Amino acid sequence: MATLLYRLGRFSFRRRRLTVVVWVMILGLLGLGAAQLSGPTSDELAIPGTESLRALEVVADEFREGADTASAKVVFTASGDATPAGPDQRAAVQATIVALRNAPQVTTVADPYESGTIAPDGRTAYADVSYGVTATEVSADSRAVLLAAGDTARRAGLGVEYSGEVTERAEAGDSTEAIGLAVAAVVLLITFGSLVAAGLPVLTALIGVAVGLLGIQIATGFLDLTSNTADLAVMLGLAVGIDYALFVLSRYRHELTIGHSGEEAAGRAVGAAGSAVVFAGLTVIIALTALAVVGIPFLAAMGVAAAGTVAAAVVISLSLLPALLGFAGRKVLPRAQRRGTGRPAGTPAGERWARTVVRHRVPALILSVVAAGVVAIPGLDLNLALPDDSTASAGSTQRKAYDQLSEGFGAGINGPLLVVVAAAAGEAPAAAEQARELLSDLGGVVLVTAAKPNPEGDTATLTVIPQSGPLSEETRRLVHDIRDRQTSFTAATGGATLAVTGRTAVDIDVSEKINGALLPYLAVVVSLAFLLLLVVFRSILVPIKATLGFLLSVAASFGALVFIFQQGHLTGLVGIDSAGPIVSFIPIFLIGILFGLAMDYEVFLIIRAREEFVHGATANEAIVSGMRHGARVVTAAALIMTSVFAGFVLADDIIIKSLGFALAFGVAVDALLVRMTIVPAALSLLGRSAWWLPRWLDRILPDVDVEGGRLARQLTDDRPPAAEQRGLGEPVAEHRR
Repeated sequence: MATLLYRLGRFSFRRRRLTVVVWVMILGLLGLGAAQLSGPTSDELAIPGTESLRALEVVADEFREGADTASAKVVFTASGDATPAGPDQRAAVQATIVALRNAPQVTTVADPYESGTIAPDGRTAYADVSYGVTATEVSADSRAVLLAAGDTARRAGLGVEYSGEVTERAEAGDSTEAIGLAVAAVVLLITFGSLVAAGLPVLTALIGVAVGLLGIQIATGFLDLTSNTADLAVMLGLAVGIDYALFVLSRYRHELTIGHSGEEAAGRAVGAAGSAVVFAGLTVIIALTALAVVGIPFLAAMGVAAAGTVAAAVVISLSLLPALLGFAGRKVLPRAQRRGTGRPAGTPAGERWARTVVRHRVPALILSVVAAGVVAIPGLDLNLALPDDSTASAGSTQRKAYDQLSEGFGAGINGPLLVVVAAAAGEAPAAAEQARELLSDLGGVVLVTAAKPNPEGDTATLTVIPQSGPLSEETRRLVHDIRDRQTSFTAATGGATLAVTGRTAVDIDVSEKINGALLPYLAVVVSLAFLLLLVVFRSILVPIKATLGFLLSVAASFGALVFIFQQGHLTGLVGIDSAGPIVSFIPIFLIGILFGLAMDYEVFLIIRAREEFVHGATANEAIVSGMRHGARVVTAAALIMTSVFAGFVLADDIIIKSLGFALAFGVAVDALLVRMTIVPAALSLLGRSAWWLPRWLDRILPDVDVEGGRLARQLTDDRPPAAEQRGLGEPVAEHRR
């Protein structure tokens, strides 16, 4: 593979104009495809086959209603002496209802005075608004009418707030990405000492993100993708795009400084560092696409979309970047180095740190493991759920509506359960009445509404209002209590069935399904990590050590995530107003992404140590050599990734905010604590045994030249020294192209 990549690097450098034109054409074609083929995204996080989704399908079929049509609540709250029942206020509320009924795409609006949706204290009322289309199909005009309809009620002294998916707006994340990119650019400038060298990784990362986003836009025309898919792709694409380009560019600069021509340096950089980039990218791609094995379609789709962005970052780093290096020439080097006046470098900080860790390996290992373990402790309290309006920012209309409804009607009004009763034709009303009596006797139930049968009389629905909120453990137990009585209900009614659905039940089913998939997915990822590292390092103990380090990083990330976002400590640092359960699919994405990045850092740091050990260095000297050559680049890469991910903590979306924080913290722990401290300390303690591999296993394992060592030896043997006596300058022929 290294030889093929070497040729690709030389070709891209030599035919740089052609390479750039090809990539411009690719972007143009993707842009055209996105314009013609894109479809809407969806925030419906449902899993086919669950009881709640099957029941929703029954409602859609039997009541001729779209199970996924949009809805909203308009909440009226009185302040001071005013009440919704006052004559002026009542007239204003009813004027609002009339305006809503005339809004485009609205099918029904429930008048709170007719439907009885007025709180017992008379100070809060709400109107349910139903649409004939899905939330993504609600037009801007219809949404504008909804938000403006309450102005009359406000003038009458009532507060008006809104909840429901129609009111949710896609948040613009420009500022969050910009902050991460700005910090990344500063780190690159400090690392390389050249504006051109600092700008190239950012440029190629942005191009990779553009390719990924256009691909996602095209995919929305054929797949159901959530609106968070693009955010995940941007977050991951920026981070790995900058990192992969950083690795290749660092090797290219090294090859220039030892006297190779630009074309030769590009070939060697892509052949050596590019091989490691391919391995690193493949690990992330495999981890993300492996989400398909957990059987959750929307997670699999998000994983594949993000994996596509990572693949674009890899290909761009191996093809477009060498072409851009051809245009940049020697400007990727610091000015003093280009003039030949640079001072000789002293002992690298990575080498000094490695020698310190090796010298104090036992306390370094113990203190690092204990520190990560302490941070991981809150993760034992991990509680998963999908976000609702209670997790929205305190100033949002959704959060205000949620709080006002909870105060007026109780927390359960925000998480009603829909119970579907199915029976023989004409028997559903009677069976539903029995179900109402059964449900009313359950603990934790405030109200069970009258049954609503379909015209055929074989299906009826009832609404159950719990005492507790939709994210509470009590509501989850109530859902299971209702389901536990299905058998006895069927027996008592002579064959009728009942099922629980509604958004709250759907969210509970999704969360439990994801929670159940977490450990199997972790087992798949850990097994994959061990096998990949076994092939790369040809060792038993190194992969075990690396895998345990990865698990420690994941545990520490879970602990920090729970400590802040669930338990509510230090919430001001991340800009959240209240704590709550962790978003259900954050941990599974965290495992997959951190796995790929952890293996990335492991390879770049340890592969050189293995090469040195194979060529006769002692175990400790091999470790120091690996850190000498890799610590600076890995530290810069970790700082860049941490900065990019941390920038997303400023997003308003709780999913993006919590994922950005968890990834930023996890990358920092894995790179700076695990790979830079625990790994060298553990390898030093293991000594020569770290590199032991049974002979029978050595014979059957494929020999993967990730570092490009065989390529370097081949080039040394094949090329006469005179061929590389051009110094730091470029050949004349290269400038003419």
